[in-house]
Amino acid sequence: MMAENSTAGTEFLFYGLTQSRDIELLVFVLVLIFYLIILPGNFLIILTIKLDPGLSAPLYLFLGNLAFMDASYSFIVAPRMLVDFLSEKKVISYRGCITQLFFLHFLGGGEMLLLVVMAFDRYVAICRPLYYSTIMNPRVCYVLLVAPWFGGFTHSIIQVAIILHLPFCGPNQLDNFFCDVPQVIKLACTDTFAVELLMVSNSGLLTLLCFLGLLASYAVILCRVRGSSSEGKSKALSTCTTHIIIVFLMFGPAIFIYTRPFRAFPADKVVALFHTVIFPLMNPVIYTLRNQEVKASMRKLLSRHMVC
Repeated sequence: MMAENSTAGTEFLFYGLTQSRDIELLVFVLVLIFYLIILPGNFLIILTIKLDPGLSAPLYLFLGNLAFMDASYSFIVAPRMLVDFLSEKKVISYRGCITQLFFLHFLGGGEMLLLVVMAFDRYVAICRPLYYSTIMNPRVCYVLLVAPWFGGFTHSIIQVAIILHLPFCGPNQLDNFFCDVPQVIKLACTDTFAVELLMVSNSGLLTLLCFLGLLASYAVILCRVRGSSSEGKSKALSTCTTHIIIVFLMFGPAIFIYTRPFRAFPADKVVALFHTVIFPLMNPVIYTLRNQEVKASMRKLLSRHMVC
């Protein structure tokens, strides 16, 4: 690196997703097609929820926020990754790396907490339906909407603050296609064992606890709806199934990456690709495809503009 015992002015080199040019070009085409098709769908979800007065329930407010978070999250890694696929030298500045890392954990942590909020909303709606409007009043909804953003910001600031105090004076090649905590820490020219434990407890333990808590909450909900009417049980099962699918898609890769020592595994980059590019764009789409109200509103919105 250019600077010794200092991070000022340093650059990181990405090793990339693979060293095979043919595979890189294939992934480039597939990701670009996926990106151009699914990303507009997320904005359509946000627009539909925003314009349809019938979708004013807290669930749709949280769903719109999830779509916005996922769309924003997809801009952190994918655009630069697509550019790097076509570049011989994949370089990112130290500041750019820290910025990418910050927003990655800011939006990722916020989305995980938002899924917890959505689980609470479904618990109240299914298990306490008579008190739903009282408990989920506008003031509570506002707090529940702001809390994930604040929690994600706090989580990310802790990550960045720890990395900013690490000296980087040796190798500068990141064995990845984007900046993330495990790979950046490995390049520090100091003993990072304590830092790795702190990072695992901050990211990994928090992720695991949220995951187990969400599974427990949906288990309670499913137990409570066993004695409901057929129609109510069917709707509750459909909603809970959708949420559980998203929980596994979101938390599974995160648990794989952050709840173990920072050692490289063959599947790391594939898991990271799905975690940072594919799954974030799919989450709101899965919700929408299993939600009849949102699908009906989207059809009305599209047909109205097509007629105009």
